[in-house]
Amino acid sequence: MKKTAGLRSRIGVIIHSIRFRLVAWFTAILAVILFVFSSFIYYNQSRDLHADELRDVEAKANGLTQLVSGALRTENDNITIPKELLRESDVLVLVNPAGQVLANLGPITPQQAVQIVTAGLRFNPQVTNPLVYWESPNHQHYVFTALPVEERGVSFLLIFGSLLDPNKANARLLFTLAIGSLLTLTIALIGGYWLADRAMRPVKTITHAARTMSETDLSHRLNLNRKDELGELADTFDEMLARLQAAFERQRQFVADASHELRTPLTIVNLETSHALAAKRSAEEYQHTLNIIHSENDFMTRLVNDLLTLARMDGGQVMINKNQVDLSDVAIDAVERLESLAARNGVTLETGDLPEVTIMGDRQYLLQMISNLVENGIKYTTSSDKRVRIETGLAEGEAWIRVSDNGPGIPPEHIPYLFDRFYRVDAARTRKGQDKADSQAPTGSGLGLSIVLWITQAHEGEIKVSSIPGAGTTFEIRFPAL
Repeated sequence: MKKTAGLRSRIGVIIHSIRFRLVAWFTAILAVILFVFSSFIYYNQSRDLHADELRDVEAKANGLTQLVSGALRTENDNITIPKELLRESDVLVLVNPAGQVLANLGPITPQQAVQIVTAGLRFNPQVTNPLVYWESPNHQHYVFTALPVEERGVSFLLIFGSLLDPNKANARLLFTLAIGSLLTLTIALIGGYWLADRAMRPVKTITHAARTMSETDLSHRLNLNRKDELGELADTFDEMLARLQAAFERQRQFVADASHELRTPLTIVNLETSHALAAKRSAEEYQHTLNIIHSENDFMTRLVNDLLTLARMDGGQVMINKNQVDLSDVAIDAVERLESLAARNGVTLETGDLPEVTIMGDRQYLLQMISNLVENGIKYTTSSDKRVRIETGLAEGEAWIRVSDNGPGIPPEHIPYLFDRFYRVDAARTRKGQDKADSQAPTGSGLGLSIVLWITQAHEGEIKVSSIPGAGTTFEIRFPAL
């Protein structure tokens, strides 16, 4: 039972496979073509053969009239014709003016000769009777023609018949066409299935690869190196796997970094509360502990908000409502929002030229983008004369905004990774080296520039970074201007 069920299952898989359906359709179309072609060949060959036979019957009948005329004797019904003039299957019947059969030659009896005469060949000395077809008792098919014969003023009727297709040419042609068509269809079915199976092997490879892959192992690649459509499919599959692998790696790194970033403030809060609860403290010590807890809470709030923002951006849940926006007005709003933070950090915010520059964009997200860049400059400007400069302009049909600081700058090898999530250049830009008692020290989640990049790309913009170690950093963003 199991073997039968397995065989049925395997047959079902083959029948429902694409390669079987392709072969079945191909074979069906080929069968129709062969049938039409064979029918055309058979019809034309049969028609030509039949026409040749009719012409041969008429020609031979005309020749026999001359021989029969010289052999007729009107005193009696005797007639002599050399048998070598007739083929074994030929039939000759001679009818007198009274409609009586005078003589018959060939493989027929006198009674059959009378049947032939009565089948439609009537005596008429003025008109040649038309062709008549007759089937013998042994199912052989004849064609007969009648010609008048005149001897000494007396008219007779010569009826000559010949067997249709005596060599069975039509039957042999039909048999040949049928066998040839069956062999062709068989070869096409077997060869087509083999070719279809060979052509569909890359699909099997892709299917097997997809089944063996898992979220933890996406490194496998097909690498078919084909130039056809299946090769293109395999290359697309490999590219998809590369994107999925990169996405999973980013996700794993994102979760690891987020866990690490949240672990630090939670640990600090736990240590400070444990320290405060371990013994009675003075009001100043409690105040100091609460300041630290408040600072860590602010950091975690910003981190969670940034994580939620990026999650919504990655999930396509952020709607960009583009309207005409003056980029200079947005820059001024960002400066006004961050003046208190800059003052707290001893940083001077400067505004350069801010001409009216109109673009299509979402004011809220553009404000967040500029604010992140300005805040980033405020946090990491460490010179004695701390300054962050904002300016806008228009050049070559593009609107641009620059945010510059005179901080320590960024080494060139770090610039390509600045917009990666949780990426920091060095310990000076992390919270590890921060004095936990200094609530005003620069802190960052490492997500601000990632958000800046997403907003820039959502507005069809381009961001560039130029930095000179020890002299400062400049971020320039360009948008299509109106």
